[in-house]
Amino acid sequence: MRSSVTFLFLLSATLLAARDYVVPANANVARFFAELPEDATVVRFSEAAEYRCGQDIVLPDRRLLVIDGAGSTLMLGPESNGFTRTVNDQQQAMQRIGSRYVIKDFAEIRNGRKAIDLKATLGSSLENLRLVNQSEAAIDLRFCLMARIVSVHVTNPRGRGIVLRQGDWTGATAFNSQCNSSVLEQCRVYCAKTTTEAFAVLNSGGVRMTDCVSEGAACAYDLFLSATIDGDESRPASNTVVKSFTLANFHVEHSATKASIYVNMPSKAAVTLSNVYWNNKQTAPVILYVMGQLNLEDIGWFRQEFRIHTRISAPRINVQRCHSFLAFGKEGERTDKRAGVLHLQDPFPNNTQLKLNFVRRRDPSM
Repeated sequence: MRSSVTFLFLLSATLLAARDYVVPANANVARFFAELPEDATVVRFSEAAEYRCGQDIVLPDRRLLVIDGAGSTLMLGPESNGFTRTVNDQQQAMQRIGSRYVIKDFAEIRNGRKAIDLKATLGSSLENLRLVNQSEAAIDLRFCLMARIVSVHVTNPRGRGIVLRQGDWTGATAFNSQCNSSVLEQCRVYCAKTTTEAFAVLNSGGVRMTDCVSEGAACAYDLFLSATIDGDESRPASNTVVKSFTLANFHVEHSATKASIYVNMPSKAAVTLSNVYWNNKQTAPVILYVMGQLNLEDIGWFRQEFRIHTRISAPRINVQRCHSFLAFGKEGERTDKRAGVLHLQDPFPNNTQLKLNFVRRRDPSM
């Protein structure tokens, strides 16, 4: 009985020690976080409408730290990586993976190389943010397992919009430092003329994107999905630990310059794209396929001139409940390079004839 009372007392003391801290107006934000007391559980940007920081804002290790923008604007300097973490090697990353952060409710985080540059976290959330004019990426997550990115609006990213990828520090590989089982919901990227990828998911399995939008100026790719272990896209992906990716209700409001959706996943990885809507004419392929088990479902709007390009001669593609224009032509109309919307384009060596052995189409919607 006495030990139970002692435990409850210690637990109560721990809970009472949790404290909120407010970032003062005109504070050196980077220094404020560097000197943040151990008992801090919530940091609020509520004393000024606008804050400025020219440096990286390095987050301390915490089991949970809530960073509440409280509707304020954070202006970053051109070299700042925004809210970030220091990870020197994979051993340190594993030690820090227990830290968790909630970054939410900023009216705007503007400029900087990145707005959010998280590394080595489990269960972090980015919520209700507007990120504007970052030069490299608005959000860059590395080894952030089970992350949630919800209601984030990215405007005019000069490089990438939102990126989930493996670690790139000493000891990190494409097999041991992914952003597995992460979720993006109701996120929008309004691209600048220089935007490369609105969304990029690299060497990460079990990621789900739902109700997202890519629009604005023409970007190179709306979604770049790849599991090449060394970043070499000149051959099919071979990361054996990446198993799946799911995209649902994706709205594309412009024309990509290279491909709207790029898919280079392992041969056994299931990639499901459902209810994708391309609102504009597309000069580039709507899908550039390299490898993976590609499932296209419930695409009810598809223009006759849309194209799917494949770089291998025997793609694995299943089409269900899609528009009748998403078809593979009649037998007498097919050629060695084309079958309806499917084109063998820029093929790998020895991939000379398009084969439909692993292509299926069922239940066209009209």
